[in-house]
Amino acid sequence: MKYITLSLVVCVAFVCQAFCAAPQAVTYQTKTNLSYYTEGALAKGDDYQREQCKLDVYYPDNRTGFSTVIWFHGGGLTGGKRSMPSNLKNQGIAVIAVSYRLSPRGQMPCFFEDAAAAVAWVFENIAAYGGDPKKVFVSGHSAGGYLAAIIGMDSRWLAPYGISNRQIAGIAPVSAQVTTHYEVKKLLGDKGGQYRPIIDEYAPLYYTAKDLPPICLITGDRRIEFKSRVEENELFAVSLKNVGHTQTEFYEMGGLDHGGVSEGGTILVRKFVKRLSESKTPASGAVVAAP
Repeated sequence: MKYITLSLVVCVAFVCQAFCAAPQAVTYQTKTNLSYYTEGALAKGDDYQREQCKLDVYYPDNRTGFSTVIWFHGGGLTGGKRSMPSNLKNQGIAVIAVSYRLSPRGQMPCFFEDAAAAVAWVFENIAAYGGDPKKVFVSGHSAGGYLAAIIGMDSRWLAPYGISNRQIAGIAPVSAQVTTHYEVKKLLGDKGGQYRPIIDEYAPLYYTAKDLPPICLITGDRRIEFKSRVEENELFAVSLKNVGHTQTEFYEMGGLDHGGVSEGGTILVRKFVKRLSESKTPASGAVVAAP
């Protein structure tokens, strides 16, 4: 009988240990309509800035030290609204969906200023939600990818907040224009047409450098993508490697058009984030055409 009693005690202890050791499922919360400008900054702004410059935070509420992806929506800098790609949710990371002022109601360069203010807000506040400020990534689709690239590469936009763009953990534009955006060209008075490329201070390509954060460039299939989009990004990837940037990746996703890569490309974004968050090993730098 003593033997049986001891066996039961050992069995119960083993089951209890196994149950206690089982990983707890990650749960998430969402906070919406948070202003990313300070009250002082908004007091100097107009009604449009106050109503438009908001973000949503989706984050694990029973984890700490997680990575964060800031997502800027597309829409040609004239339309669109903030949203969270489904492929980035339930991945153990936070996702920040950002609204920003749009042309023509917003005046140039308001969308760059708003993108920088949102990124600065994340750096300053994500720790309060449990996130790691050293694991902040910027991403977005189309015009949103363009904003992510500009903020991640041109240091002037984050400088007023005392933040270096080199503090960003990674930049992952999805089907972004990397020459000067056609809407920006128009606002600056250029008459050369939508597809005539300009590489000036508003072009991510202008800021190609060796010491930028890791960069993952994602496009759809060149046969059905936005005109010039794949070729521009491919040039960008090669240019980055040629100046010595060792953490450059380029993916052309076969079968996806400009709209389709908005969601499909985020599969690669989350892999990029996971790889950099978990490993100190630099990316291969290979230019890849995804089947």
